Amino acid sequence: MSEQTTEGKSKVLLIDDHPIVRQGLVQLINEEPDLVVCGEASSAREAMDLAEQTQPDVAVVDISLEDRSGVELIKDFRLRQPKMLCLALSMYDESMYGVRVLRAGGRGYIMKQEVTKKVITAIRRVLAGQVYVSEAMASRLVGQLVLGKSDADGSPTADLSDRELEVLTMIGRGLGTREVAERLFISVKTVEAHKERLKEKLKLNSSTELVRFAVQFTLDQGMPEGA
Repeated sequence: MSEQTTEGKSKVLLIDDHPIVRQGLVQLINEEPDLVVCGEASSAREAMDLAEQTQPDVAVVDISLEDRSGVELIKDFRLRQPKMLCLALSMYDESMYGVRVLRAGGRGYIMKQEVTKKVITAIRRVLAGQVYVSEAMASRLVGQLVLGKSDADGSPTADLSDRELEVLTMIGRGLGTREVAERLFISVKTVEAHKERLKEKLKLNSSTELVRFAVQFTLDQGMPEGA
């Protein structure tokens, strides 16, 4: 928790399970005259508690948290902290999660590769009531809205629900059915149902093929197994 005064400053809650990332963001944000970090969380559960305690103006949410998907956390924030704005931060390409974040109630999406250059701009834009996405993402959204183009881009995962994508990612990290159930606070039976639905949507014939697909998907997205 930052000891800086928050008087006259917009409060920022950082949610990322990598301490080095948080440390860099804290230093960057606290150097600004109008912003201050009011709390740091490494998990979704911790983030919910901190949000209630500190009442931030904006939360910077990592998409890939150990105990929950950042997309699902943003949905929870929208229900329990409706006045708080959310900006997603991810190492995943925004073509995979950008639209999902906006649909969940997030107000922006920024890649970790760009964070040191653009995070302050993104935070201020979100606080000003605007949406922050890259130019490429903005063009894609305009294409969907005006020209009726699909955001699927031929990806087999485009039609998955947010929860199905979350389960797929956890399988790709090497988690077993029971571990996935424990992480998501759902039953083993529900996880098995998700896996069956994944096989159906992805046109896979067996659990072995699902695991193989999930691992390759996770690697392609730049997230190492066990992360």
